[in-house]
Formats: sequence, structure tokens, C-alpha cells
Amino acid sequence: MNAWRPVSQPAISLRHLSKNYGALVAVRDVSLEVMPGEVFGFLGLNGAGKTTTIRILLDLLRPSGGSAALFGFDCQRESRKARALVGYLPGELGFYSDMTGQEMLDLMARLSGTAPSHREQLLDRLELARDDLRRRLREYSTGMKRKLGLIQALQCDPQLVILDEPTEGLDPLMQRALHEILFELRGRGRTVFMSSHVLSEVERVCDRIAVIRKGEIVLLSSVDEARRLSGRIVRVYFSRGVEAMTLPAGMSFIERKPDEWMLRVAGEAGALIPLLAALPVRDVEITEPALEDVLRSFYRE
Repeated sequence: MNAWRPVSQPAISLRHLSKNYGALVAVRDVSLEVMPGEVFGFLGLNGAGKTTTIRILLDLLRPSGGSAALFGFDCQRESRKARALVGYLPGELGFYSDMTGQEMLDLMARLSGTAPSHREQLLDRLELARDDLRRRLREYSTGMKRKLGLIQALQCDPQLVILDEPTEGLDPLMQRALHEILFELRGRGRTVFMSSHVLSEVERVCDRIAVIRKGEIVLLSSVDEARRLSGRIVRVYFSRGVEAMTLPAGMSFIERKPDEWMLRVAGEAGALIPLLAALPVRDVEITEPALEDVLRSFYRE
């Protein structure tokens, strides 16, 4: 049986974590906590430090400074105990091409030390046929390999699932099936730590996000808080031309024409109502910001 500590312990705890390769700084002073039951998105461009951080969590790399722990187990000093609680899907799958899918799943289950109690239902939900498990992995398509990777990561019902680009190569139906599985994991108190470039996916499934840029955390917030950073986009159409005026605090013009305004409204939109009540408004469109819009400024040089 895997030993694990009470859920009051963070599932992931990073304290001033750093990793240097000579003069190159891959991760710089990263601190964050992920609590049990969260679906947490870890975002950044290629080379930002995402994979380096994940490899330190798995004790595949040793940090240059700081510490990392999973459920209170130090990822270096108590590596075996920490890793026993983790299911991991790497971004690049390094399967043995001569093995069958069945042999690979059995091998990963033995390495975990836990029975693959969820394998059969995962095979059904991700639509990987039992006949395909008898085929050599060299014969698998990219999508089949990704499904097999997800099944090996989830089959033993780990306390923490670390997923690196989990939907890469999956068709839209399988992406939706995976999202449903992630929601169910959260409902059962499992923790998901996922790296993804698909911001619509992160927006749909994650509770909180961290954005890492050049090895440093530049944003740590809930998805809703991240959206509010950008503010709503409001288009106002007038039945006749109106004169320019000074806007209340928290509002700014993006574009202004006599018969049409495009505004950015930060915070509550209530202050906009009395302003528009005195004007010949024909129509109003309010657009909620997408996560992609919010994060673009953090990705920009």
C-alpha cells in the first residue's frame, strides 16, 4: 500500500525552486502550492521552464536551489514515496516499440506497485480496443500512443496526476472524454497538474493557473481572476452621433466613433448603466475576456 500523508498537506509544494545549467537559468525562485482536489494549469511558452519543473517533481532532475515536495514528501530525499503517489504523462512518449500495449500497461502498473483498478473503464472511455493492446507499439498511431500514455498514467488511480500536453494528438471527441475524466478525478479528491498550450482547454478544466516565463512565475491566480485582469469588452451602438466624454474610473476607450464606442471595462460593469441611460443607445454587446487575451501580455517579450 502506498504511504501518503493527510490531505492538509499540499499535493505540490515548491519553495524558492531554482535550476541552473551553468550560466543558463531554467527555473528561478519558483514558489507555489497546489492543494488536493485542484485541477491546476501550468502554462508557458516552450523553454519557459515547465518541463524542467515537472522533472524536478519526479526527481528526474535535481534542483540547484530550493525544494519540492509532494504530499509532504521531499521529491529528492523521499523520492520513492513521493513518486508512488503520482501518475505521469510525459510530453514526449518514450515507449519501447517492440512491446505490446498490454505489456507496457502491465509494466507501468508493476513499477507503480499498485493494481491497475481503473484500466478497463479507461480503455472503454478513451476507446482503445483490447485488440489494439496485442499490437506492437511501433504500429500505433500518434493518437493511440497518447491514449495509451493517459491510461498508464491513470490506471492505478494515483493521488496526483501530472500531465504534459495531455490532448496532443487526440481528436475532439477524445479530448472531451478526457476532460470528463479530469472532472471526475477532481470530484474524488484527486489532484491534476497539467501543462498545456491549449488555452481553451485550460479555461474549461482548470481551477487555478500559474504562468511561467523565462523560469519565473509571472501570474498565479484562479481562471476567473485571470479573466478579470483583462476586463470586459463593451460595444455600444447609438441611434445618432454622441459627443466624446470622460469615462468613470475603470473604463477606457479602445475605439470611439460618433455612433459606436468600444470600451474596456475593468471590475463591475454597474457604473456603465447610469452613463448609458442618458445617451441614445441602440444596442449593447458585452464580451467576456478569453484566457488567451489575458495571457497574451505575459507571453509577449
